[in-house]
Amino acid sequence: MKMPDETLTQLVPLSEAAPRRSLAWVAALLIFAVGVVIRLVPSAGFTGIGFDEVLYRTYVVMLDEVGLANYPALCDNYLADQRRPESMAKLPPTRFVYIFCGWMVKRVTYGDARPVGLKEPQAAMRDPALISLHRVSCLGSIAMLALGGLAAWRMFGPATGLGVLALVASSPTQIHFSQHALVDGFFALWATLSLWLLWENLQRPAHTGWLTAYGVSLAVMVMTKENAFFVYVALMSVIASNRWLKLGAVTPRLLLVSVLGPLAGVAALVLLAGGLQEFIAVYALLVTKAQNLPYAVMTGDGPWYRYLVELMTVSPVVFALALTGLFTLPREFRGFTYLLTFVVVSFAIMCNVRYGMNLRYTSIWALPIAAFAAAQLLSLARRAGRHQVIVAVALFAGVCATDLRQYKVFFHDHAIYELAPEGLLRAIRMIKDDPAANRP
Repeated sequence: MKMPDETLTQLVPLSEAAPRRSLAWVAALLIFAVGVVIRLVPSAGFTGIGFDEVLYRTYVVMLDEVGLANYPALCDNYLADQRRPESMAKLPPTRFVYIFCGWMVKRVTYGDARPVGLKEPQAAMRDPALISLHRVSCLGSIAMLALGGLAAWRMFGPATGLGVLALVASSPTQIHFSQHALVDGFFALWATLSLWLLWENLQRPAHTGWLTAYGVSLAVMVMTKENAFFVYVALMSVIASNRWLKLGAVTPRLLLVSVLGPLAGVAALVLLAGGLQEFIAVYALLVTKAQNLPYAVMTGDGPWYRYLVELMTVSPVVFALALTGLFTLPREFRGFTYLLTFVVVSFAIMCNVRYGMNLRYTSIWALPIAAFAAAQLLSLARRAGRHQVIVAVALFAGVCATDLRQYKVFFHDHAIYELAPEGLLRAIRMIKDDPAANRP
């Protein structure tokens, strides 16, 4: 597996230090196995059923009743509910891929089993639809783990690939997504796949296989969540800036697929919604209602640098390492310039959405942040000369242990479910209740 870009041996000669590349594959399998176990073992302190999970479950149950051919009935039901002035904003059934995968898992594993009442004891652990959606999220997190390591390996070589694999394996938010029926980790999988496949096509413009996979990935991403807009604009900005950044070769075929892939996804959603008018109405109501949702107003606002604060709060060591790499790595390696351009453009859009900021949305930056941090750790290890492999292992083990502790603090000990700023700051004791308020 050769790198399409400049080799990283000048920065990180660890791949040369390894006796054989097969050892790197063994290490990758071991890290991946640990990451899988972390995701499969229940560890979340919150064992209830979240608001979004209830809605996803409702869609799976409805789909079980009406069948896939009558999917527009789900959208009709959504429109009827959201058109009522007193109804609060709810996530739409146009997040089709996640709902469909949950339904398929339910059909395969539980067949015609009826839903369990949400008020019954341990409903989250007994309801077929909820269990199936959780399995989709968990499998999506596992796939994201493998994808992060593979993409970094292809872009930067074995050493960085192993580092990214380890950092994603211990990422607090990635583990959190695997423990609940939330779409964000699943969506991050398709966003990251599209990001990586665009890079592969820039390096290999004549490869039909890479091009086809890229188009399919874009279509599925669009059909998974409306946040695909942020990712798509960032990817197109990367292509537009290639004239100056020289990231690879932009061909007419690549431009055509970059347009046809998302259009195919939108066309499928229009069909599933029951028509163009219904499709437009779903998103118009979502935007209108979300702007007035009390919870969004309370927790989705803040300054442009809010995401920086939250990322530093949840994963301080990894994010600090990634920030230090911003000032050196992009000037030396095109792959880092590519990832940085994607993050900067998507960040610029996401931090300007009124009442629409949430740490969950930063899951699309999992690969870039891990890649920058891994490269910085490997650069530090290189200074140890012939002991660099041992030092690298120790550094990554320490950083991963720190992230796992962060997960324990936030999501196990304090049972955080929704990634709102107040809950995160209370977990690290930056916000405390006033003792005087509890005095008689």
